[in-house]
Parts: sequence; C-alpha cells; structure tokens
Amino acid sequence: MMQTHFPVELDDLKQDMVRFEQSLMNFSERLGINLAEHEADHVAVRCHQFATAERWKSGLLQMGTQFSEAMINGRPICLFKLHQPLNLAGWQIDVIELPWPGEKLYRHEGWEHVEIVLRGEPETLGMRAMALLSDDALTQPGISFKTSAPKGENERLPNPTLAVTDGQTTIKFHPWRLEEIVASEQA
Repeated sequence: MMQTHFPVELDDLKQDMVRFEQSLMNFSERLGINLAEHEADHVAVRCHQFATAERWKSGLLQMGTQFSEAMINGRPICLFKLHQPLNLAGWQIDVIELPWPGEKLYRHEGWEHVEIVLRGEPETLGMRAMALLSDDALTQPGISFKTSAPKGENERLPNPTLAVTDGQTTIKFHPWRLEEIVASEQA
C-alpha cells in the first residue's frame, strides 16, 4: 500500500497510516464522495505536544522540503513538499501540513484530515462542497460541518474552508492548493 520510506522519527505516523486510510475510505463512503474524482491538496497531522511536533518536523525534513511556516490562528503551521508522494486512498499526495499544538486537543495524535481542492469562486465553495455529499450524509448522526477562513499574515487569496467530520476523520474542501496560497504571499 505505502512505498514511501518513513524515517524513524515518523514511526508513529507510519503505523497510523493504515488506520487513517481505512477511516478515510469509510468516511468518504458514508458521505457518498468518490475520492478518486477529486484533487487532493494535502494531508494533515495533529499532535498534543511540542516535542512531538519537533520530532515530526525533523522526520518530514528528511522526506521533503519545508516551503512555509506561518502563524495561523495563533500557532505555527509548517508545510512540507515531499520528495516522493504518499499513496493514500488512491491519491498521490505530496504536501503535508504540520500544525504545532494549539488550544484544541484532538482525540487522536496522527493523521487527521485531507483537503480537497474545489476550483471555483471562493464565495460558492460551501454550496459546491455540500452538493457533492449524498442526501443522507447531511442527516447522519455524528457528522458535523464547519466553515472557516484561515488566513496567514500575507495571504492574498481568499481561502474559505468547509470541514466535514465524524469526530475522528475530517475531509476539508477549499478553492486553492496550499502551494498557490503560499505563492500569493510572496507576490
């Protein structure tokens, strides 16, 4: 399933990948989303301790190049472009998002969400994303929706996000790739 070599600093993430991929596939099925039909932007991890974030950063620097570190919602978030993409749920994903711990404690330390790029007008993102979900996904217990607009200091592109979660796995939708957002900051 995964041919990517993980350095020892990421052993816990390597072990967690099987769980995350299965959870992601099950969740997307519940939502009625065929993942293969969409453009995956990145996969994100979550941790509770600064030491874990530092260890993961060290490991990710062995697998790729850090191309951004920005303060978002009061905490640093690092972005890494992998030398070799991860094979996840049929996608080839080459960007990993590593946020430092914040005020919110996540249930699980490890892989937490994928973000799908839905090209189009930022103002209609939520409506377009909701239209992808099956009718019964909207009424299933335990599934929640959250809209946000995370913004880095110098971002020029509006980046609204719709997150759909079952509390364990999250699929987010946004109109741009993270690499495009970071490039807009440099413009």
